[in-house]
Amino acid sequence: MAIGAGASLDPKRLSRHVADLEAAGVDMLWGGEIYGFDLVSTLAYVAAKTERVQLMTGILPIYSRSPTILAQTAMTIDTLSEGRFILGLGTSGPQVIEGWHGVPFSKPLGRTRDVIEICRKVWSGDRVVHDGRAVSLPLPEGEGSGLGKPLKRMGKPYRQDIPIAVASIGPRNVELTAELANVWQPIHFLPEKFNEVWGDPLETGGSRRADDLGDLQIVAGGTVALGDGSMVDSVRKGVRDGVGFYVGGMGARDKNFYNDLFKRYGYVDEAEKIQDLFLTGKRDEAFAAVPDDYVDRASLTGDPERVKERVEVYRSVGVSYLDITIPPETENPLEVISQIKAWAE
Repeated sequence: MAIGAGASLDPKRLSRHVADLEAAGVDMLWGGEIYGFDLVSTLAYVAAKTERVQLMTGILPIYSRSPTILAQTAMTIDTLSEGRFILGLGTSGPQVIEGWHGVPFSKPLGRTRDVIEICRKVWSGDRVVHDGRAVSLPLPEGEGSGLGKPLKRMGKPYRQDIPIAVASIGPRNVELTAELANVWQPIHFLPEKFNEVWGDPLETGGSRRADDLGDLQIVAGGTVALGDGSMVDSVRKGVRDGVGFYVGGMGARDKNFYNDLFKRYGYVDEAEKIQDLFLTGKRDEAFAAVPDDYVDRASLTGDPERVKERVEVYRSVGVSYLDITIPPETENPLEVISQIKAWAE
């Protein structure tokens, strides 16, 4: 589950919240980082308030920190949590990277590979030398002062094999994920479309995967609302509005990764309509254009037996961690979490 600390952060409330989630049986907590509170400090705090649950950055953008700082961050939280940390990485997108961080959104695949490889070199304890597609350490001759030299980490980390997760949806990025990552975190996941949309890149990347990485773990799921009535209707509307925002407005007309994914799911006309409406200021109409068929398959809503069947669908395609969202208006949310946990096991 996401810890949901994005725009507001109340430490006392967060402490109670994560303790309750851990007690309810949640196996992993993750948080995002866009342009609110930073995720690293938040997860370090959460590490001190929990004992068992795994903690994942979902995601740290690969452009917002140097590769070695990402490696140091992972070492620190993993040591503070005594081996409960997963370093989740992703590219984010040009609007955030160039608009908020002020750095070019360039060579996303090359930089992802470089970051992963550099992190593992740092954790190994060897001197870090890397000649990459986007990042080289030390700086090559002719760049900088010329005084850079290979360095190795100080201090002993809790683990040298900290798991790495990658958030990816594009075919080439998913292929890279299957090759190098321990965990894959897709967004707007439809299990019925798993093989059709991602089967080939997962197989191609997996063919180059090192044996010691083990099987690729998958984090995917949806918002939970059991039963019927106004609460379920409200949750379904939230799912519709959320994906409509991404498909319609998270990117320019000709560079929107989520719009491209919606088309690969088969919603070609719908994707174009949603984007046209959103970009002309008709947000409500754009959100209403998200088809019911998508909402049905992308959420865990409705009759408990149906939701239980949907959990099995996620399991059947190899999802390792069922990622659930519990709306704040849910009655007895911890009981709902425990119920979903029982079905997932």
